Amino acid sequence: MGISKPSRIRPDGRGKVTGELKYMTDLTFPGMLYGKILRSAYPHAEIVSICTKKAEEMEGVRAVVTHKDVPGLNRFGIVIPDQPVLCEDRVRYVGDAVAAVAAKTEDIAEAALELIHVVYRKLMVIDSPEKALEPDAHMLHPDGNILHRAFFSHGDVEAGFQSCHTILEETYELPRQMHTYMETEGGVAVPERDGGFTMYAGTQHGYKDRFQLARIFGIPEEKIRVVSSPMGGSFGGKDELNIQPYAALLARKSGRPVKIHQTRQESVRSGIKRHPMKITIKTGADQTGKLLAHDVKIIADTGAYATLGPAVLDFSAEHAAGPYRIPNIRTEGISVFTNNGVAGEFRGFGGNQITFALETHLDRLSSMLRIDPLELRRKNIRKPHDPGPLEHRIAPTDGAAQVLNVISASPILKRKHQTSRYKRRGVGAAITMHGGGLGYGRMDAAGGRLSLSSGGKITASFGFEECGQGILAAIEHIVTEELGCAAEEISIIIGDTAKVPKSGSSTASRGTSMVWHAIQRLKKPFLAQLKKRAAEWSGCSAENLTLGSAGLRDLYTKELVVTYRELAEKGPLTEETAFDFPTTPDPVVGGHFLYSFGAAAVEVEVDLLTGDVRVIDCEHAIAAGPVVSPQGYLGQIEGGAAMALGYTLMEEAKMTDGRYAAENLDQYVIPGIKDVPAMKLTAIEELMDGDPYGPRGVGEIGTIAITPAIVKAVHDAVGCWVNKLPISREELLDAIDRKGIKQWT
Repeated sequence: MGISKPSRIRPDGRGKVTGELKYMTDLTFPGMLYGKILRSAYPHAEIVSICTKKAEEMEGVRAVVTHKDVPGLNRFGIVIPDQPVLCEDRVRYVGDAVAAVAAKTEDIAEAALELIHVVYRKLMVIDSPEKALEPDAHMLHPDGNILHRAFFSHGDVEAGFQSCHTILEETYELPRQMHTYMETEGGVAVPERDGGFTMYAGTQHGYKDRFQLARIFGIPEEKIRVVSSPMGGSFGGKDELNIQPYAALLARKSGRPVKIHQTRQESVRSGIKRHPMKITIKTGADQTGKLLAHDVKIIADTGAYATLGPAVLDFSAEHAAGPYRIPNIRTEGISVFTNNGVAGEFRGFGGNQITFALETHLDRLSSMLRIDPLELRRKNIRKPHDPGPLEHRIAPTDGAAQVLNVISASPILKRKHQTSRYKRRGVGAAITMHGGGLGYGRMDAAGGRLSLSSGGKITASFGFEECGQGILAAIEHIVTEELGCAAEEISIIIGDTAKVPKSGSSTASRGTSMVWHAIQRLKKPFLAQLKKRAAEWSGCSAENLTLGSAGLRDLYTKELVVTYRELAEKGPLTEETAFDFPTTPDPVVGGHFLYSFGAAAVEVEVDLLTGDVRVIDCEHAIAAGPVVSPQGYLGQIEGGAAMALGYTLMEEAKMTDGRYAAENLDQYVIPGIKDVPAMKLTAIEELMDGDPYGPRGVGEIGTIAITPAIVKAVHDAVGCWVNKLPISREELLDAIDRKGIKQWT
């Protein structure tokens, strides 16, 4: 793997594989009720009336809520609170909530939903951005159907095209994708005596949930406790509120704990998805392959509500030229409201869509120029001290060239074509860059706490959530290595707003990086406190003490001087820090400062009879700074690649007239273990001399370059370019037929 650091068993590994670990949806409480949510019957309609009388009178029902029961702001949304908690007069997609019920059993709650009578007046369904942008289109929101615009320009694009030898213009279409986490949205709301409540639910940002819930209930944030870890997967899908407001409203009205756990069908209907996009790229180059002009237009379908749609579009626009330097560039993006399912946060955050379009476009351009595709990239790759893609200052990095050099030497790319009677093989490669953190102009606070507990444990507390990504393992690695103590001598507290400092969300590839930064700030003053107390206790000089297993030891003899438990008897010790994710000094909204880089080489096999594409080999090169947790690092890259494989070959949450074609996983295909090949990973840990920023996150970088690499390999195998995902077997067979490719006879 190219990583010398030994792996460890994850702190939460045993509990997860044995089933001993309890997720939020496993919890039960005395007197607990079960909640169900009534969703809209139509993608777009006016609500004429809502009658809940029969449901309220049903035996076993303890509470029914509608918009009239929301005491505060009847809206939620991390940045733009535009989504109704419970709709008052209009529904905008099939996942909109109209009412909710709490009952003694799930079956009773389900039956009660059928007794709620809602009269609708159907409205025209706007199921595409093109329809939404028509001059006479129905306005979905007071300010119209455009959520956000993104624009960037540098140089003179028109003059640049006039100087080009070869110009290529193509349009690429990207699908809506489901997160398909193992644990669907769920949790329990428990009312408290002070009028507040405790919310046990899977989320990526407990403090942000608390903030939103406080607005909804019109109470101080301090009256709400959010316990969020662990959860069975998220990938961005639980970054936004989901069941929390409904469980809490029902708990408030009934005075009893209320549990809601969505079925997969309910999750499909209401959960956010990856943004579908249509991307048109026009790029020109001279005869040698030097890129001279680049014009990009992005149309994103954000669905019925905003969530983080503006930031996703900004990210796509920022990465429109990827890790390349092009003197003349123009990027225009628009995010449009429709009556489709809500699109929002998803692993890669808009980078997957734009990178597929960009890298495939460059492969096609290199074919026209008759230049090796990796050589074309090398001619245009960014240099270590070049500005970022928005011409803003970033941390110097040679990551782009590093991953390009490694992947160029991959044995996969040197293989000769293998063919059989009905199958052909091909190879392809792609590279990418990915900005970590939320970007300039967006609140991106971080922090952490180290303390010596009464039991003699060194306790590390962070406001992150464990959503399957392995943050507990990363914390354990960093704390033990930086402080010099053993794993069994530390305890970790995360995901509980009553116990942890604000550390920002478990999103945007920031968690591991922010833990590392926090410990760098905490270790010196915390060690100083420990040494001072140990010196007072033992009479030894503080300068002659060092942390080690079991306690503080003599720096020279390594003999144990005082145990952590003995130090704790004198009272607690605590150090806390608060800071922000490193940000570019230039006022470029959304511009990132720390980037990771990735490259992938793949070999595919195309079945000429069925159009099936199978990935049979894969290699990654990742430049993201020092590896913290080898096992977690590898897991993130391989897991991201598997998700990208599904995005490329089989997954599409298709909608027709505002309704999902596949309402459950029996109709929505995701990769299985047999679809995922063995993978090789080279981790490039070296940073530029003097770089103080430490490890970059790898939660997203492994999922981005795979898609265009597969598409290039398909072209290498059968000579057909793919502009639309997922790759359609039928369309590929048609293209093969037009090419006149025949099976061996």
